[in-house]
Amino acid sequence: MAQPAWQDPVPLSPDTAPVPEYGSGSLADLLPTLVAGQEVPGFGAAIPELTPADRNCVFLIDGLGWEQIKGHPDEAPFLHSLLPTSRGGTGRPITAGFPSTTATSLASVGTGLAPGEHGLPGYTVRDPGTGALMNQLRWQPWTEPRVWQPYPTVFQLADAAGVHTAQVSAPDFERTPLTRVALSGGSFLGRLSGEDRMDTAAQRLAAGDRSLVYTYYSEVDGKGHRFGVDSDAWRGQLMYVDGLARRLAEQLPPRSALYITADHGMIDVPFDERSRIDFDEDWELSAGVALLGGEGRARHVYAVPGAQADVLAVWREVLGEQFWVASRDEAIAAGWFGPRIDERVHGRIGDVIAAAHDDVIITASVNEPNESAMAGVHGSLTPVEQLVPLLEVRS
Repeated sequence: MAQPAWQDPVPLSPDTAPVPEYGSGSLADLLPTLVAGQEVPGFGAAIPELTPADRNCVFLIDGLGWEQIKGHPDEAPFLHSLLPTSRGGTGRPITAGFPSTTATSLASVGTGLAPGEHGLPGYTVRDPGTGALMNQLRWQPWTEPRVWQPYPTVFQLADAAGVHTAQVSAPDFERTPLTRVALSGGSFLGRLSGEDRMDTAAQRLAAGDRSLVYTYYSEVDGKGHRFGVDSDAWRGQLMYVDGLARRLAEQLPPRSALYITADHGMIDVPFDERSRIDFDEDWELSAGVALLGGEGRARHVYAVPGAQADVLAVWREVLGEQFWVASRDEAIAAGWFGPRIDERVHGRIGDVIAAAHDDVIITASVNEPNESAMAGVHGSLTPVEQLVPLLEVRS
């Protein structure tokens, strides 16, 4: 039924946002399920559709969501052919978690915890101890990693239980704080080329009777951010990574399972004023705001003390038809960050959280010039960003 012209628009309710499948079908549930099948103590099979294997390999392709694979059968014939195998042969995706962004997702993968527990709930979030924004991808300003994220990784616990554990990635990632808090444990093997990573991952998988190997490729995401997922450059990367996945699958040793997944999907947002709302030029949105965190499609908004209610009301009035706008308590109650929120994480979450529903972003042209210039973006709760594959090849 059409809304009468005289009636004010009704903002989107936070309760209507699709919540990630924490506990049964999210990225945080993958490694716990795999190591439970390898008899590592303390873990259960959170994703019930998966069948145990002695040797497990996870290939995470940064930025390659479920809908991108579905929409590009010609560029990714191998990955597309595996869609029916996803999530234990159900042909269904899993979810990333909120926000659907790299630092948050990699921490969920490696720790087996939702964002509310591991404590990386965004691209940039406020450090309650200093009051400054903390970039959790670049780890700026420096913060002691094990204070920020104190839980052991699944890799560390599997390694301690006798599982042959390895990560194969770009050499530059070996000593980054994000790797330390999210992916450390066992051996790290730095390899520059994608082909070398695939070959090394297969070798390390064969090196143990029980093995857990993780490997990673980033440039699908990189080309998407720069040129968009509707670009020839992005399609070229998709074709390349499709070949990498096939190369790894063809080398699996006996008793192995390969799982191909991603940390998030991606969406192109037009370069126009309707689609890109500039916080730095908008006096309404900036009134009462002390810090703007997160990223364009998943904003953490930190209000000046005493202004939280006003900021929430204004953001909801201005953006409520295009974004799910929630207070911290509303977002937590809705389960956006998972079923549990650690006390140390509570203050990292914004006083107001704005998650994009439409094809729009909130830029910050002065304070975030590089991020504001990105063609392809992600972070929110929409299917194109949230749904990621869990493609499977077994030997």
